[in-house]
Amino acid sequence: MSALIIFTLLLVLMLTGMPISISLGLTVLTFLFTMTEVPIEAVALKLFTGIEKFEIMAIPFFILAGNFLTHGGVARRMINFASSMVGHWHGGLGLAGVIACALFAAVSGSSPACVVAIGSILLPAMVKQGFPRDFGAGVITTSGALGILIPPSIAMVMYSVATNTSVGQLFMAGVIPGLMLASLLGLTTWYRARKFGYPRLPKASFRQRLHAFRESMWGLFLIVVVIGGIYTGIFTPTEAAAMSAVYAFIVAVFVYKDLTLKQVPKVLLDSASMSAMLLYIITNAVLFSFLMTSEGIPQAMAGWLIDAGLGPIAFLLVVNIILLLAGNVMEPASIVLIFAPILFPVAVALGIDPVHFGILIVVNMEVGMCHPPVGLNLYVASGITKMGITELTVAVWPWLLTMLAFLVLVTYVPMVSLWLPKTLGMM
Repeated sequence: MSALIIFTLLLVLMLTGMPISISLGLTVLTFLFTMTEVPIEAVALKLFTGIEKFEIMAIPFFILAGNFLTHGGVARRMINFASSMVGHWHGGLGLAGVIACALFAAVSGSSPACVVAIGSILLPAMVKQGFPRDFGAGVITTSGALGILIPPSIAMVMYSVATNTSVGQLFMAGVIPGLMLASLLGLTTWYRARKFGYPRLPKASFRQRLHAFRESMWGLFLIVVVIGGIYTGIFTPTEAAAMSAVYAFIVAVFVYKDLTLKQVPKVLLDSASMSAMLLYIITNAVLFSFLMTSEGIPQAMAGWLIDAGLGPIAFLLVVNIILLLAGNVMEPASIVLIFAPILFPVAVALGIDPVHFGILIVVNMEVGMCHPPVGLNLYVASGITKMGITELTVAVWPWLLTMLAFLVLVTYVPMVSLWLPKTLGMM
């Protein structure tokens, strides 16, 4: 009964158009103060202890690193490098966009940052070369979603905070699925470009490729710093985030010199406001999770699903449907923080690996970012391309179908996610 009241209240508040973070907070406070005897001090204490986790510090650092790289010309150099390697294939610039998004994802941790950084440079170039605008928009909108799957990933840090799963294991588990999805999106791009006879670039010489690699080397080296540092145990994921922010600052300001010292305060301010927004969502989601646990809802749900005879296969199908439906009306941070604590105990009770379950949730978030009405990447791409959401929805469908097929693979073949962390001896 309490679960019904809580979710009805949350739904009503969300339908008023109120931001999800405020809806969560109001739901918790209303229920606690009218239906329970929980003292106000306990709520205040939970607000502070909920975000008093070392892992959460990674979020503002990764956002800061991503902003330095977005403003610092790293994206342009990555596009040039990717174009020199695959530009002569069918749909060369589109393929370069997929590779550039994958590379930028490995240094930023954010999907919207990927779409902005790569899309704002690549889309005008694709239109100028003769590609249809909707083809370019489809490539960038969906490839930008790689930002939360290829480590480092802000969404994975949030899942870790919600479920106490190792961030390092999650990062390593995201490498193979990230590369596989990038390959599949590239294959879809190549197939459609070949089918419709889209333009190709002249083949780059070895010297041109070497020059493009040298230009982009400083940005690419950040991937080695973050992933190599975590794997070798030199630093934790949170320390890796701090390192990446300092490294990105040095590269943008002193190596590439695309960012002046006068512009740095603005980048810091943008990063601070984005971090504050995410931390506010996390705080309210932690309160919501506390309410759910105190009312015994996750445990009751776990018992009900197991008693209903749902095995792992049926449960994972239900999870995918729930998360894809949630993706219609909520943004990734809220989905992870609300649903992970509820579904996680059931997954563990059914013997599903916590790391595999985390990657499955992240892939669901990727799909959610690319379809209406709340697909974040669609809105970002709409701002860049000046296309309507309906037009963009039609443009992304071939790549969206590819992502859905990949979701099925990740869901039912756990070793896609778990092979690398197990091989490296991290699990």
